[in-house]
Parts: sequence; structure tokens; C-alpha cells
Amino acid sequence: MRSISLIGDGKVQEDSELYKVAEEVGYLIARKGYVLVCGGLFGVMEAGAKGAKKGGGLTVGILPGYETFSNPYIDIKIPTGMGQARNVLVISSSDIIVAVGGSYGTLSEIGHALKLGKEVIGYRTWEIEGIKNYETAETFLSYVDSVI
Repeated sequence: MRSISLIGDGKVQEDSELYKVAEEVGYLIARKGYVLVCGGLFGVMEAGAKGAKKGGGLTVGILPGYETFSNPYIDIKIPTGMGQARNVLVISSSDIIVAVGGSYGTLSEIGHALKLGKEVIGYRTWEIEGIKNYETAETFLSYVDSVI
């Protein structure tokens, strides 16, 4: 099975636009038959996993701690004990990376993805050369749907 990694802001709330967009991304990933890989916690990660479950998909959470604490939509929990260093594993697990919003953790994941030559598609994320970054949800979701 092929997988797509979803990265982004771990603090967005369920009523925010970023959460809703990430949920739709997760749904698209699942409907196209991909496994969703993420950091397994909350915000964008939770939204994407929730959407993937609605789409009948499989979710993998690469967790920062040694315990299996995650959002409730993660099927396969991989506790790493690596903290933020797990970001490399989230990125190396997939060919395509989708970023929704994000802070410094997302920035590190984008850096690793670009260093590894992986495609990064972004929605309101870091403005970095090499990323296809969209400002409107409609064009972003349309592009994601066309490449996965």
C-alpha cells in the first residue's frame, strides 16, 4: 500500500477552517486508496485521520513518546520515544507530503521532505521554494485530488 503523510498545525481547533480542510484531505487520501501517515496527535493530524476514517481508510500515527497516546482516529500506533525527531519518520514514510498550516515542527518536516526530494503540497503553510502552496481551499483540494 502507498501512503501520504499529512503534516501541519497540531493546535488547530475543530471549528477552524484548517481543521476542516485537513479533514477533507484525509477523506480524499482514503478514498483514493492511500494510507494516511501523520504524527498521531491533535489538530491537523486528528482532522486528517478523522477524515480518512470517514473515507474508509487506514491511519498510521508515528508518535513522539514511548506510550501509545494518540488521537482516537489512529489505527496503527508507532510509539518512538523520539519526540520531535519522529518528524523524519513521518516524512520518510511517504512519497507525497501534504502540509496544512503549521509551525516550527511543520517547518522541520517540510525541510526534511525537500531534502529527500519529496513533493510537498501546502495549504496556508510556510512560503518556501519548492512547495506548491495554495491560499484557497478549493484550489488546494482540487490539486490534491488530482495528484493522489
